[in-house]
Amino acid sequence: MKRILLSLLALIIPFLTFAQETQEVGLDQKIDQGFRPVADFFSAVVFFKVLGVPFVLILLVLSALFFTLYFGFPNVRYFGRAINVVRGKYDDVEGHGLGDSSAAVDGDIRDTIRDESKEGEVSHFQALATAVSGTVGNGNIAGVALAIALGGPGATFWMIICGLLGMSTKFVECTLGVQYRDVGEDGTVYGGPMYYLSKGLKEKGFTVFGKIIAVIFAIFCIGGSFGGGNAAQSNQATIVLKEIFNLESTGAGFWIGIILAIFVGIIIIGGIKRIASVTEKVVPFMAVMYIIACLYIIFGNFSLIDDAIGLIISEAFNPTAIGVGSVIGVLLVGFKRAAFSNEAGAGSASIAHSAVKTKYSASEGLVALLEPFIDTVVICTMTALVIIIFNFGGFFEYGADVSSDGSGAVMIGNEVVKGAGITSKAFAQYIPYSNIFLTIAVVLFAVSTMISWSYYGLQSWKYLFGRGKAADLTYKLLFLTFVVIGAAASMGSIWDFSDAMIFAMVFPNMIGLFFLFPVVKKQLVRYFDAIKASKK
Repeated sequence: MKRILLSLLALIIPFLTFAQETQEVGLDQKIDQGFRPVADFFSAVVFFKVLGVPFVLILLVLSALFFTLYFGFPNVRYFGRAINVVRGKYDDVEGHGLGDSSAAVDGDIRDTIRDESKEGEVSHFQALATAVSGTVGNGNIAGVALAIALGGPGATFWMIICGLLGMSTKFVECTLGVQYRDVGEDGTVYGGPMYYLSKGLKEKGFTVFGKIIAVIFAIFCIGGSFGGGNAAQSNQATIVLKEIFNLESTGAGFWIGIILAIFVGIIIIGGIKRIASVTEKVVPFMAVMYIIACLYIIFGNFSLIDDAIGLIISEAFNPTAIGVGSVIGVLLVGFKRAAFSNEAGAGSASIAHSAVKTKYSASEGLVALLEPFIDTVVICTMTALVIIIFNFGGFFEYGADVSSDGSGAVMIGNEVVKGAGITSKAFAQYIPYSNIFLTIAVVLFAVSTMISWSYYGLQSWKYLFGRGKAADLTYKLLFLTFVVIGAAASMGSIWDFSDAMIFAMVFPNMIGLFFLFPVVKKQLVRYFDAIKASKK
């Protein structure tokens, strides 16, 4: 505990000094002024355009389509089997291997095969839960609201399409994450794109190139952990907390950030298992409650469901939202927000999935394809339907961004509302005191996402700087600093930076996927052969 307190003081004291020196200017404004150029720079670099479209989105969509076709629509064909893997139906396969009498298994002499089923730290369900907790967050609440505010109802259609295609990409990257993971002497698992880029490309004869892009990915992943996995989360938690407590002070965001940083710091610096175990129980509970609340609103307005769905489809191909301009415009808004939410193609989830206990890497790839479905196709769509049904009352104008920072703010009555605040207004229309519930949900989702992403970033940090305690603590203090920055800076600058960091990971990750997807095919056949053999 003493080490935890000293570490937190090392973070807080410089910020308190900074607060004292800048109190006349306004803390939040000062931080945002310093952070805005950083966000603009990375956004310009990552989202360079080809034929008027950000190349990274073209890369994501075409890659997801390729993997979907190459593997024969795994997002549809293997959906039921993926659920069975999570349920434990094939656990006997994990323990008994192929079950045949051949002399070799996957190139190994039978008597010398390492028992890979004993390697790993979590079950299939736990790996899925960890990864989902990293994706199901404020991208589902604030991100969807942002997409609809900027792109109108049609953005929802393209979010769903992106989610369905992303299932195939997630299957590929998470299979590779398990296939090329490192297992330490103490049983700790180290996995993710850093390892399949370096190891996998070495197998292909590109040793130096593999190491270089593995390092590049690790750097971008650390940036992603500071941005989308951290600052964007604390930013939205701050927005709803400001609203519910009516905090108008220019330094309110800063102080909320300090409180959030202390709470998150107790968990990630001290590694207090009791608090983490409570969070693991509370957050899934809040997710279920959130879904129930959405369903209550949706089915409470049953007569409007078909109108909402019709609007989603018609606006996808004939958008009328101000500022969108064309089908391409609304498509880009939908794809950008969906990719940010489910992270398919970024490679981050493979870090969590690589810790699974299995001897068949494709088994976890199948589990992983459920993630974009849960995150985007189910939860994001529910949020979108709630907001669209709410706005049948004509509360705001789609695409009419009244903000000065591109944060998708809309006018509801005489109030400027953005992000999670839009979702909060929609909930409040149908559920009394829902603002309290949604505030708790947003904060808990934010904290759970930050915890998961601190693990992703730390794994990348350790890949670059080693696995010592000093490197560990340095990363965690930097991570907590971005909790405060995210809470204090404007939504526009934070989301621009967060988008840039998450999407930057796509470039090195996709190189690995295109070099190594034949390995995934081989491992999938191996796993299916094992299932067939176990039934004989």
